[in-house]
Amino acid sequence: MPEIYCSDFTESLAYYSDVVGFRIRYERVDERFAFLDLDGAELMIEQTVESTRMLVSGDLVPPYGRGLNLQISVDDVDLVHTRIISAGCPIFLPMEERWYQANDVATGQRQFVAPDPDGYLLRFCQELGERSCT
Repeated sequence: MPEIYCSDFTESLAYYSDVVGFRIRYERVDERFAFLDLDGAELMIEQTVESTRMLVSGDLVPPYGRGLNLQISVDDVDLVHTRIISAGCPIFLPMEERWYQANDVATGQRQFVAPDPDGYLLRFCQELGERSCT
């Protein structure tokens, strides 16, 4: 399960819980940490208060998470999409239907990508099933 650092814990927690719809399973307010869940997808966010406990290999420079996108499978991708758009938050990649080949089968999903407040790219998707490629 990913644990991501944020530059403003309060802003990130509001985005993930109020905008996207993640449920706060638990929170350690003094540590600026939250364990989140959305349709079984688990994610941890934190704004480290102890610099010696920060697990980073270099300086955190916005946008965070360059070269990484987190795929988050949800039950209703259209609902998450609507919530993000209604809140006036940006979309990085518009909603699309994509089929990905794996050997003789293609797996489909409806998906879109949105950046969180720190620039982490979140690919929300809903499975469409499989079809034969032969």
